[in-house]
Amino acid sequence: MPTALITGITGQDGSYLTELLLGKGYEVHGIVRRSSSTVRSRLDRLFYDKEVYERRLFLHYADLDDVTTIRRILMRCEPDELYHLAGQSHVGASFEIPETTCQFTAMGTLKLLEITRDLTTPPKFLHISSSEIFGRPAESPQTESTPMRPVTPYGVAKTFATQMVTLYRDSFELFACNAICYNHESPRRGESFVTRKISRAAAAISLGLETELRLGALDGRRDWGYAPEYVEAMWRMLQQDKADDYILATGESHSVEEFLDAAFSSVGLDWRKFVQRDDRYVRPSEVARLVGDASKASDLLGWQATTRLPELARRMVSSDIQRLRAEQASLQ
Repeated sequence: MPTALITGITGQDGSYLTELLLGKGYEVHGIVRRSSSTVRSRLDRLFYDKEVYERRLFLHYADLDDVTTIRRILMRCEPDELYHLAGQSHVGASFEIPETTCQFTAMGTLKLLEITRDLTTPPKFLHISSSEIFGRPAESPQTESTPMRPVTPYGVAKTFATQMVTLYRDSFELFACNAICYNHESPRRGESFVTRKISRAAAAISLGLETELRLGALDGRRDWGYAPEYVEAMWRMLQQDKADDYILATGESHSVEEFLDAAFSSVGLDWRKFVQRDDRYVRPSEVARLVGDASKASDLLGWQATTRLPELARRMVSSDIQRLRAEQASLQ
């Protein structure tokens, strides 16, 4: 039975990756931050499965800067594969907490690489990078060789982490890969992210629970994909004979307005009647022209993003409607 260790296992990508690996017969270990809350909603189904939890799925508590504990976990688990998904991942929040973002997203990755380097049998290592490393690129779409020009604290931190992974691969012969992920969403996306804010608002307004949605700039464009497909590519990267970096993207660019239209149209509403601009949500610096060329992933991994924006938005709204109805029923 192959063994995998996942940092950030309770996040969107971590939960989907856990399900994927368990389905492939892995023993899965996850590192989570210890807090006063024990709610792990994205993994609830697995926690309450007595055939899985504490038999094939195990949780370990540690912060990314807790080097001693993480080293102990790695030595105890001896994973074949290490998926590093943890870190402060909200771009907007990175302007408010730049030091925290760099500490966990940048330095957390370096510390994990150092621990891995010292192990007798280092696991295959995957770091989830971001399109934010390209910032305002000179070319579009971007490829793996596009120069990195980050314009946000999160992008700067991810650039450091991405380049460190490449450095350790080249200098210390680690099997270390960067999954350069463009925006990928799902019903499990956190509610502070714009796509989930939109899907939840469309659901709530359609049910008569809310009357408006306040957003920042609506002209920003992103390459939006479906998260479960992206974790499949991450797994495929570690099954290759040679470690390398891959862009994971749909190759299509859409505006926030287009996502709004797709989400609200799925419940028969016109978003223009409900959305108000709020300058509090406008970022000090914004990326531009971010759209990825995933040809390399297609050619070498046999991977392509298949879920497009209208279907993605519909799935997210439908899930939020079910969730809100369940919440209302529990209050009655």
